[in-house]
Amino acid sequence: MIEPTGAKAFSPFEWMIALRYLRARRAQGFVSVIAGFSFAGIMLGVATLIVVMSVMNGFHIELMNKIIGINGHVFLQGVERPLDDYDEVTERLRKVKGVTLVLPMVESAAGVSSPYQQTGALVRGIREADIKRLPGISNNVRLGTLDSFDSVGGVAIGQKMAETLSLRIGDTITILTAKGAATPFGVAPRMKAYPVVAIFQIGVTEFDGLFVYMPLEEAQAFFNKEGEASVIEAFVDQPERMDEIRPILDRAVQRPMIMTDWRQRNKSFFDALKIERTVMFFILTLIVLVAALNIISGLTMLVKDKSRDIAILRTMGATRGAIQRVFLITGAAIGISGTLAGFLLGLVVAHNLEAIRQFLNRLLGMNIFDPTFYLLSRLPSVVQMSDVVTVVLLSLTLSVLATIFPSRRAAKLDPVDALRYE
Repeated sequence: MIEPTGAKAFSPFEWMIALRYLRARRAQGFVSVIAGFSFAGIMLGVATLIVVMSVMNGFHIELMNKIIGINGHVFLQGVERPLDDYDEVTERLRKVKGVTLVLPMVESAAGVSSPYQQTGALVRGIREADIKRLPGISNNVRLGTLDSFDSVGGVAIGQKMAETLSLRIGDTITILTAKGAATPFGVAPRMKAYPVVAIFQIGVTEFDGLFVYMPLEEAQAFFNKEGEASVIEAFVDQPERMDEIRPILDRAVQRPMIMTDWRQRNKSFFDALKIERTVMFFILTLIVLVAALNIISGLTMLVKDKSRDIAILRTMGATRGAIQRVFLITGAAIGISGTLAGFLLGLVVAHNLEAIRQFLNRLLGMNIFDPTFYLLSRLPSVVQMSDVVTVVLLSLTLSVLATIFPSRRAAKLDPVDALRYE
């Protein structure tokens, strides 16, 4: 038997039949329900993937900016002898191409207290000119000012620490260190009160409750570091190219130094974020996969229900290819429309995630995404087109693959067997 040639592939005739099969009719109500669930599953799967990937991107970028914005990209500590030539080393590093900021600091752990509460802190001694250029601090002062920071002799603390100690601008904070003056009976603790001149909010609650900044000379006197610095921090314009700039910085210091960079200090943290992002992607892909399996089951039932119609079309001259394309179009229409709807829904939610969070907080009377537990004061979301394209292509691929088996089964249906008992 010679196979009829029929109409061209994907002709209007094939589209008309395929789209008619998608319409809900009483006889095929259950098939339409499965198609509806397939559509909803793909839409929610694509939208969820886009939103979750955007949140993970936001977490990575926001935390990286805030952590590096206050801690620098490169850290240099003296070895063999104290860092008493910090001014000379700082000046040499500033001349290196690509270095945007270099600042010497005295850094030490200490206890801090107020008349109401006490806690631990990391005290940093820094010059006024440097703290005004420190990205994480200079742009985030919420109360007070950093003007005359060196001469006033006060300290700058984070918003979280101010809340913990119940402090406001002008109140005094007491700093206690065990590394005080040496006496015949050993090293005596040192305690001194300082006025609070500025309160900053970095946006990372751990940092806002940890750091205390004081003038460099005051810190040197308080921690017995006269004429010395504990560390020199450097910021570069391309932190992702640390392997290239580290040898240049190493030559510039011209003395033995211990050098570490932001990748070494935060490696485990950012590696954990990367692994979590990858795992979340594969887990949420299962939603799209399940929806694609629903397309298979829905089309299989539709083929069985339409076996008589398929037999009649075959006897009227429809080719096997035409029958296969009819059901391929039917299944692909569900997948493509679900992907498009999920794409639009995902972008809308991702771009308005913080507003949605605040609305739900007001509606439910609870604090979703508590900054105390999640480090950041807001829910970050950054949409990257590469992620969106990957999700859309994945969904479209799974949707089209899901139509192959049932459409081939429909094409192989023998019209004689289908009409034998009619």
